Amino acid sequence: MHLTTLIKHSLLTATLFSMVACTSTSTKQGTVGVKREQLLLISPAQMTQGAQVAYNSVLKEAQTAKKLNTDSEMVKRVRRIANNIIPQTAVFRDDAPKWAWEVNVLESDQLNAWCMPGGKIAFYTGIINKLNLTDAEIAAIMGHEIAHALREHGRERASEQTLTQVGLSALSIFTGVQGPALDAASMALQVTLTLPNSRTHEVEADRMGVELAARAGYNPYAAVSVWQKMEKQSKGGQPPEILSTHPSHTNRIKDLSRYAKKVEPLYLRAIGKR
Repeated sequence: MHLTTLIKHSLLTATLFSMVACTSTSTKQGTVGVKREQLLLISPAQMTQGAQVAYNSVLKEAQTAKKLNTDSEMVKRVRRIANNIIPQTAVFRDDAPKWAWEVNVLESDQLNAWCMPGGKIAFYTGIINKLNLTDAEIAAIMGHEIAHALREHGRERASEQTLTQVGLSALSIFTGVQGPALDAASMALQVTLTLPNSRTHEVEADRMGVELAARAGYNPYAAVSVWQKMEKQSKGGQPPEILSTHPSHTNRIKDLSRYAKKVEPLYLRAIGKR
Protein backbone atom coordinates (compact mmCIF):
# COMPACT_ATOMS: atom_id res chain seq x y z
CA MET A 1 0.00 0.00 0.00
CA HIS A 2 1.38 3.42 -0.98
CA LEU A 3 2.31 5.82 1.82
CA THR A 4 0.03 8.52 0.37
CA THR A 5 -2.94 6.17 0.59
CA LEU A 6 -2.13 5.35 4.19
CA ILE A 7 -1.92 9.04 5.01
CA LYS A 8 -5.26 9.77 3.32
CA HIS A 9 -7.00 7.00 5.22
CA SER A 10 -5.48 7.98 8.55
CA LEU A 11 -6.39 11.65 8.04
CA LEU A 12 -9.95 10.76 7.04
CA THR A 13 -10.35 8.50 10.05
CA ALA A 14 -8.93 11.13 12.39
CA THR A 15 -11.22 13.79 10.89
CA LEU A 16 -14.30 11.64 11.29
CA PHE A 17 -13.51 10.73 14.88
CA SER A 18 -12.82 14.37 15.72
CA MET A 19 -16.32 15.26 14.53
CA VAL A 20 -18.06 12.88 16.94
CA ALA A 21 -18.00 15.24 19.90
CA CYS A 22 -19.06 18.39 18.08
CA THR A 23 -22.17 17.45 16.09
CA SER A 24 -25.80 18.02 17.02
CA THR A 25 -29.24 18.30 15.43
CA SER A 26 -31.56 21.27 15.49
CA THR A 27 -34.02 19.25 17.60
CA LYS A 28 -35.30 21.09 20.67
CA GLN A 29 -35.69 19.33 24.02
CA GLY A 30 -39.44 19.68 24.50
CA THR A 31 -41.07 18.92 27.84
CA VAL A 32 -39.51 15.45 27.95
CA GLY A 33 -36.03 16.97 27.80
CA VAL A 34 -34.36 14.90 25.06
CA LYS A 35 -30.84 16.24 24.60
CA ARG A 36 -27.75 14.48 23.28
CA GLU A 37 -24.79 15.16 21.00
CA GLN A 38 -24.97 13.05 17.83
CA LEU A 39 -22.65 11.81 15.13
CA LEU A 40 -23.95 13.35 11.89
CA LEU A 41 -21.60 12.98 8.94
CA ILE A 42 -24.28 12.62 6.27
CA SER A 43 -26.02 15.80 5.11
CA PRO A 44 -29.77 16.18 5.85
CA ALA A 45 -30.37 16.88 2.15
CA GLN A 46 -28.85 13.52 1.24
CA MET A 47 -31.05 11.72 3.75
CA THR A 48 -34.24 13.48 2.64
CA GLN A 49 -33.53 12.83 -1.03
CA GLY A 50 -32.67 9.20 -0.37
CA ALA A 51 -35.81 8.74 1.72
CA GLN A 52 -38.00 10.14 -1.05
CA VAL A 53 -36.55 7.71 -3.57
CA ALA A 54 -36.88 4.78 -1.15
CA TYR A 55 -40.42 5.73 -0.17
CA ASN A 56 -41.55 6.04 -3.79
CA SER A 57 -40.07 2.60 -4.46
CA VAL A 58 -41.98 1.07 -1.53
CA LEU A 59 -45.24 2.67 -2.66
CA LYS A 60 -44.74 1.57 -6.26
CA GLU A 61 -44.07 -2.01 -5.21
CA ALA A 62 -47.14 -2.00 -2.94
CA GLN A 63 -49.30 -0.51 -5.66
CA THR A 64 -48.14 -3.14 -8.15
CA ALA A 65 -49.03 -5.85 -5.64
CA LYS A 66 -52.36 -4.10 -4.94
CA LYS A 67 -51.37 -3.66 -1.29
CA LEU A 68 -51.44 0.15 -1.14
CA ASN A 69 -54.26 1.93 0.72
CA THR A 70 -56.72 -0.93 0.21
CA ASP A 71 -58.95 0.09 3.15
CA SER A 72 -60.16 3.64 2.55
CA GLU A 73 -61.60 4.05 6.05
CA MET A 74 -58.37 2.96 7.67
CA VAL A 75 -56.38 5.32 5.45
CA LYS A 76 -58.65 8.24 6.41
CA ARG A 77 -58.30 7.32 10.07
CA VAL A 78 -54.50 7.14 10.00
CA ARG A 79 -54.19 10.36 8.00
CA ARG A 80 -56.56 12.18 10.35
CA ILE A 81 -54.40 11.22 13.32
CA ALA A 82 -51.27 12.25 11.41
CA ASN A 83 -52.82 15.62 10.60
CA ASN A 84 -53.40 16.17 14.32
CA ILE A 85 -49.85 15.24 15.27
CA ILE A 86 -47.84 16.93 12.51
CA PRO A 87 -48.48 20.52 13.70
CA GLN A 88 -47.17 19.48 17.14
CA THR A 89 -43.76 18.62 15.67
CA ALA A 90 -42.86 22.31 15.91
CA VAL A 91 -42.19 21.80 19.62
CA PHE A 92 -39.11 19.79 18.62
CA ARG A 93 -38.22 21.34 15.24
CA ASP A 94 -39.33 24.66 13.79
CA ASP A 95 -39.05 23.37 10.22
CA ALA A 96 -40.86 20.04 10.68
CA PRO A 97 -44.49 21.14 10.12
CA LYS A 98 -43.46 22.31 6.65
CA TRP A 99 -41.89 19.02 5.62
CA ALA A 100 -43.40 17.26 2.60
CA TRP A 101 -45.32 14.80 4.77
CA GLU A 102 -46.84 11.68 3.22
CA VAL A 103 -48.97 9.07 4.99
CA ASN A 104 -49.95 5.73 3.48
CA VAL A 105 -51.21 2.36 4.67
CA LEU A 106 -49.70 -0.89 3.39
CA GLU A 107 -51.60 -4.16 3.51
CA SER A 108 -49.37 -6.55 5.43
CA ASP A 109 -49.63 -8.87 8.44
CA GLN A 110 -46.47 -7.34 9.91
CA LEU A 111 -46.74 -5.49 13.22
CA ASN A 112 -44.93 -2.50 11.82
CA ALA A 113 -45.02 1.22 11.10
CA TRP A 114 -42.26 3.67 10.23
CA CYS A 115 -41.39 7.22 9.28
CA MET A 116 -38.50 7.91 6.93
CA PRO A 117 -36.45 11.13 7.05
CA GLY A 118 -38.48 14.09 5.85
CA GLY A 119 -41.82 12.73 7.09
CA LYS A 120 -42.57 9.71 4.87
CA ILE A 121 -44.93 7.59 6.97
CA ALA A 122 -46.24 4.06 6.44
CA PHE A 123 -48.56 2.04 8.67
CA TYR A 124 -49.13 -1.66 8.13
CA THR A 125 -52.65 -3.02 8.43
CA GLY A 126 -51.33 -5.86 10.59
CA ILE A 127 -50.36 -3.67 13.52
CA ILE A 128 -53.73 -1.90 13.52
CA ASN A 129 -55.85 -5.03 13.13
CA LYS A 130 -53.91 -7.56 15.21
CA LEU A 131 -53.48 -5.19 18.14
CA ASN A 132 -56.98 -3.72 17.70
CA LEU A 133 -55.49 -0.26 18.11
CA THR A 134 -57.47 2.68 19.39
CA ASP A 135 -56.89 6.12 17.89
CA ALA A 136 -54.74 7.02 20.91
CA GLU A 137 -52.64 3.88 20.42
CA ILE A 138 -52.16 4.67 16.72
CA ALA A 139 -51.13 8.17 17.80
CA ALA A 140 -48.61 6.69 20.26
CA ILE A 141 -47.01 4.58 17.55
CA MET A 142 -47.10 7.41 15.03
CA GLY A 143 -45.59 9.84 17.50
CA HIS A 144 -42.78 7.38 18.16
CA GLU A 145 -42.04 6.88 14.47
CA ILE A 146 -42.21 10.60 13.70
CA ALA A 147 -39.81 11.22 16.58
CA HIS A 148 -37.20 9.05 14.85
CA ALA A 149 -37.37 11.40 11.86
CA LEU A 150 -37.39 14.57 13.96
CA ARG A 151 -34.36 13.39 15.92
CA GLU A 152 -32.62 12.32 12.68
CA HIS A 153 -31.89 8.83 13.93
CA GLY A 154 -31.67 7.52 10.36
CA ARG A 155 -29.04 10.11 9.53
CA GLU A 156 -27.17 9.20 12.69
CA ARG A 157 -27.23 5.47 11.88
CA ALA A 158 -25.99 6.18 8.34
CA SER A 159 -23.18 8.27 9.80
CA GLU A 160 -22.25 5.50 12.24
CA GLN A 161 -22.10 3.03 9.37
CA THR A 162 -19.84 5.41 7.44
CA LEU A 163 -17.56 5.74 10.44
CA THR A 164 -17.53 1.99 10.99
CA GLN A 165 -16.55 1.30 7.39
CA VAL A 166 -13.81 3.91 7.43
CA GLY A 167 -12.54 2.56 10.73
CA LEU A 168 -12.45 -1.00 9.41
CA SER A 169 -10.71 0.14 6.24
CA ALA A 170 -8.05 1.89 8.30
CA LEU A 171 -7.72 -1.15 10.58
CA SER A 172 -7.17 -3.40 7.57
CA ILE A 173 -4.58 -1.05 6.09
CA PHE A 174 -2.58 -0.53 9.25
CA THR A 175 -2.67 -4.11 10.55
CA GLY A 176 -3.10 -6.22 7.44
CA VAL A 177 -6.09 -7.96 9.09
CA GLN A 178 -8.48 -9.56 6.58
CA GLY A 179 -11.16 -12.25 6.33
CA PRO A 180 -12.74 -13.72 9.50
CA ALA A 181 -10.62 -11.56 11.78
CA LEU A 182 -11.88 -8.42 10.08
CA ASP A 183 -15.47 -9.75 10.32
CA ALA A 184 -14.95 -10.19 14.05
CA ALA A 185 -13.64 -6.64 14.27
CA SER A 186 -16.75 -5.46 12.42
CA MET A 187 -18.97 -7.26 14.92
CA ALA A 188 -17.08 -5.71 17.83
CA LEU A 189 -17.47 -2.24 16.36
CA GLN A 190 -21.19 -2.75 15.79
CA VAL A 191 -21.79 -4.05 19.31
CA THR A 192 -19.81 -1.16 20.77
CA LEU A 193 -21.07 1.63 18.56
CA THR A 194 -24.42 0.70 17.03
CA LEU A 195 -26.38 -1.35 19.58
CA PRO A 196 -26.25 1.08 22.50
CA ASN A 197 -27.16 3.97 20.25
CA SER A 198 -30.05 2.04 18.77
CA ARG A 199 -31.45 1.51 22.25
CA THR A 200 -30.93 5.21 22.89
CA HIS A 201 -32.86 5.99 19.71
CA GLU A 202 -35.81 3.91 20.87
CA VAL A 203 -35.92 5.56 24.29
CA GLU A 204 -35.70 9.03 22.76
CA ALA A 205 -38.47 8.23 20.27
CA ASP A 206 -40.66 6.79 23.04
CA ARG A 207 -40.34 9.93 25.15
CA MET A 208 -40.77 12.39 22.28
CA GLY A 209 -43.65 10.29 20.93
CA VAL A 210 -45.73 10.50 24.09
CA GLU A 211 -45.28 14.27 24.09
CA LEU A 212 -46.37 14.59 20.46
CA ALA A 213 -49.46 12.44 21.12
CA ALA A 214 -50.34 14.34 24.30
CA ARG A 215 -50.04 17.73 22.60
CA ALA A 216 -52.31 16.43 19.82
CA GLY A 217 -54.99 15.51 22.38
CA TYR A 218 -54.35 11.76 22.61
CA ASN A 219 -54.00 10.06 25.99
CA PRO A 220 -50.23 9.50 26.41
CA TYR A 221 -50.82 6.40 28.54
CA ALA A 222 -51.92 4.68 25.32
CA ALA A 223 -48.21 4.16 24.63
CA VAL A 224 -48.12 1.92 27.69
CA SER A 225 -51.09 -0.15 26.51
CA VAL A 226 -49.48 -0.53 23.07
CA TRP A 227 -46.42 -2.17 24.58
CA GLN A 228 -48.50 -4.30 26.88
CA LYS A 229 -50.24 -5.59 23.75
CA MET A 230 -46.89 -6.04 22.00
CA GLU A 231 -45.59 -8.01 24.97
CA LYS A 232 -48.51 -10.43 24.65
CA GLN A 233 -47.75 -10.82 20.94
CA SER A 234 -44.10 -11.69 21.61
CA LYS A 235 -43.23 -15.33 21.03
CA GLY A 236 -40.29 -16.90 22.81
CA GLY A 237 -39.57 -13.75 24.77
CA GLN A 238 -36.84 -11.20 24.10
CA PRO A 239 -33.07 -11.58 24.24
CA PRO A 240 -31.36 -9.92 27.23
CA GLU A 241 -31.56 -6.16 26.84
CA ILE A 242 -27.76 -5.85 26.63
CA LEU A 243 -27.85 -7.93 23.42
CA SER A 244 -30.90 -6.27 21.92
CA THR A 245 -31.24 -3.10 19.87
CA HIS A 246 -34.49 -2.34 21.72
CA PRO A 247 -35.20 -1.89 25.42
CA SER A 248 -36.89 -4.82 27.16
CA HIS A 249 -40.69 -4.67 27.31
CA THR A 250 -40.57 -4.27 31.10
CA ASN A 251 -38.13 -1.35 31.03
CA ARG A 252 -39.92 0.24 28.11
CA ILE A 253 -43.32 0.13 29.82
CA LYS A 254 -41.81 1.53 33.02
CA ASP A 255 -40.16 4.43 31.18
CA LEU A 256 -43.26 5.17 29.09
CA SER A 257 -45.40 5.24 32.23
CA ARG A 258 -43.06 7.78 33.79
CA TYR A 259 -43.01 10.06 30.77
CA ALA A 260 -46.73 9.71 30.08
CA LYS A 261 -47.29 11.10 33.55
CA LYS A 262 -44.84 13.93 32.81
CA VAL A 263 -46.76 15.03 29.70
CA GLU A 264 -50.26 14.34 31.06
CA PRO A 265 -50.83 18.08 31.73
CA LEU A 266 -50.22 18.75 28.03
CA TYR A 267 -52.89 16.20 27.15
CA LEU A 268 -55.39 17.68 29.60
CA ARG A 269 -54.70 21.16 28.24
CA ALA A 270 -55.20 19.93 24.66
CA ILE A 271 -58.53 18.25 25.32
CA GLY A 272 -59.63 21.26 27.34
CA LYS A 273 -59.35 23.40 24.21
CA ARG A 274 -61.73 21.20 22.22
